[in-house]
Amino acid sequence: MIKVRVRLRPVVSKINLPTVLKTTIPPGDSMERLFIATQVGEIFYIGNSSVRTFLDIRSRIIKLGSSEPGVSGRGYDERGLLGMAFHPQFNYNGLFYLHYSVAGTQGPGALSEHFKPNPCDPGTLNLRWINRETQYDHIDTVEEWILLSNGQPQKRRTLLNLRRPFFNHNGVNTLNFSPETGKLVLTTGDGGAGYDPFNLSQDNMEIAGKIIEMDVDKNTFSDNPPVVTRFNELPVPIQETLTVIAKGVRNIPGIQFQRVYNQFIKFVGNVGQDLAESIFSFVHYKPMPVTQLIQASLRNTEPDQEGLINFGWRGWEGAFPTSTIRGCTQNPTLVEKTIAYYNEAVKTSVNRLQPLTSYFHKDPRPDKFGGTALTGVQAYMGNGIPDLTGGVVFTDLARDGESPAKGVLAYTRVRTDGKLSDFSVIETDYNFGSQSAYYVSLGTNLNQTRLFLGVYGSMKVTDFNKGSVFEIVL
Repeated sequence: MIKVRVRLRPVVSKINLPTVLKTTIPPGDSMERLFIATQVGEIFYIGNSSVRTFLDIRSRIIKLGSSEPGVSGRGYDERGLLGMAFHPQFNYNGLFYLHYSVAGTQGPGALSEHFKPNPCDPGTLNLRWINRETQYDHIDTVEEWILLSNGQPQKRRTLLNLRRPFFNHNGVNTLNFSPETGKLVLTTGDGGAGYDPFNLSQDNMEIAGKIIEMDVDKNTFSDNPPVVTRFNELPVPIQETLTVIAKGVRNIPGIQFQRVYNQFIKFVGNVGQDLAESIFSFVHYKPMPVTQLIQASLRNTEPDQEGLINFGWRGWEGAFPTSTIRGCTQNPTLVEKTIAYYNEAVKTSVNRLQPLTSYFHKDPRPDKFGGTALTGVQAYMGNGIPDLTGGVVFTDLARDGESPAKGVLAYTRVRTDGKLSDFSVIETDYNFGSQSAYYVSLGTNLNQTRLFLGVYGSMKVTDFNKGSVFEIVL
């Protein structure tokens, strides 16, 4: 892998935690503008070198970083404004889409205690999410909005209301349009708590842990759909707008598409548990209509899943069977690794997709790094940084063991032989000084020739105005 060195050119600073960075051409405009969504609910855009507010939905967002039951009370949170996508015809129809955690929906959580599977205790391996209407953490919503001719955005309709078991693993940059199908793609995390305690990601009926296509051009005539957790709880007109691309998802920073000749490579980063972070790529898939999944479930038969992508979680963490780590009783300096979900690892071993590349939370190799959590994956098709052209750039939240914390920028490439790709750290010139610099998001422009990096000075979303956005340049 070629060593790449880049500069970080500041675009904006002193904003709240930036979760989504993408460009579009607004109606009545001829220029592509960079839009920035923050976790607390603001959307800004850069117009004529100034930062302008596009929309502020902070009052619609759940109280973040609170110490209510089931939430870590230290200001860290994975809820909020999670996704923003502009309709491919936004310049003409003004339609855009938001995914966020709804104000006033705080629940007690699906489990009262910290979860970790114990291979010696079958009770921890076969938990079920029961009493869902009372035992949940919050509700997420996916909405369609329109930019009116007077320049004011207005909500048009609600597409989905999802009840979530825990506060974490809701995804980030969760809404993106497929250039292949023209449909809105929603990526949902497995619901959280670590180790997917209810195995939602492998269950075909569960909305959690999936990549879902939504046909937003179909009118379901349902402005306020019911709050659900499973596909079969949705009204039929909504079921008919949905197909499933993939399952076995733990937590995802969105899906990205790279055009290569007349087809698209899809890239998906799956955030790891204790061992590794993984990036997957695929070209061919066969989206599974939700109506077919429901019919198979009613008949108690397995649907034909040929072409449905499976990332393997919770049995697999990237290329490895999911393991739990515990101290060795005889020798406290050693740690023992035990396969957490042996049966699931065997069941999904053949039909799961192998990752394009994985990197580890601990890595002794001098030219690599230990990571924390994958926060962004983007294809780069520009010529401005020639050594990255055609490559896949990714970000990790923070390098293991570094203080003050600093994020990591790296890249990989798709191999034509299908084998696991290597990756290389991208060196940056920017001096963050004694401040923490968590790399929280990665974005690109419409034709993937520019890259934007979101950085935050704290792990707490409630430490306000510590955010910056940079453009990655040579």
